[in-house]
Amino acid sequence: MLCLATLTAPLRPAFADAPVGDDYKIRSGDVLAVTVFGEPSLSQPQLKVLPGGAVVEPLVGEVNVGGLTPTQAAQALATALKRYLRHPQVTVAVEQLGPVNVYVLGNVKLPGKYLVEPQSRLMDAIAAAGGLGPVDGDYPDAKVSTAGGEPKTVSLQKLFKEGDLSENQPVEPDTTIYIPSPLTFNVQVLGAVDHAGDVPLHEGDGIVVAVARAGNSPNAQADLNHVVIRRVETNGKVMTKTVNVYEILKTGDTSKDVPLKKGDTVYVPQGSGKHDAMSPFSSVLYAIGRIVGF
Repeated sequence: MLCLATLTAPLRPAFADAPVGDDYKIRSGDVLAVTVFGEPSLSQPQLKVLPGGAVVEPLVGEVNVGGLTPTQAAQALATALKRYLRHPQVTVAVEQLGPVNVYVLGNVKLPGKYLVEPQSRLMDAIAAAGGLGPVDGDYPDAKVSTAGGEPKTVSLQKLFKEGDLSENQPVEPDTTIYIPSPLTFNVQVLGAVDHAGDVPLHEGDGIVVAVARAGNSPNAQADLNHVVIRRVETNGKVMTKTVNVYEILKTGDTSKDVPLKKGDTVYVPQGSGKHDAMSPFSSVLYAIGRIVGF
């Protein structure tokens, strides 16, 4: 049992060695032990937090606990149960931490979205993406960003070549890791972006990085479902392709992304004004944009 919180008397001494503290925020994939004192039929020893952060408790149905501490989650469940019980006493324990979502982009063999084990570190995330791509000379600096956090620079040269494990920092939920390639080129990104025009990219970067680098704040009102790439082939023929950036971000399936080439043009159309489709992932694009620069 990793962490316990209760609405009555706290039981801190029994859990002094808990890997997660009282300020731990519950997230999707965690497994909780919920005890309702005197009500065994309502107690749940293995209650998984669903995508979106809700748990399903008998009698009351779904209760949102995502982003809450165990103490706050116990309070939320007790409040829901007050409709049926006079004085519900609830404890919530974090029995098992859920996997962590990370985005690994840039110069890795298999860029994309990955689930890694809780308490994983940077090297684990890079390994999940197949390891680094080709490097000419010293290893580049990786840029690492978490939701709402300031981007950090990590020296892969120190980590991989010099064995400096202080650079092997933990990865948090929704961490974005970007590793630049040594080769750079420009593409044009036009339409509903914050900074239309020439955008510098590294070899291997695709449309997701290009749009993020051009800036995609809610004010841009972009339609991410129909992003168009235009490329002039060596034989003079013009190739156009529509890419669903929203779907790539939603599924993490970067096989549907398109690696860009020098001289490509990316067009992001204007949306209808309804941002429901893109809003869940605008923060992801923003985080990517912050670490690759725009």
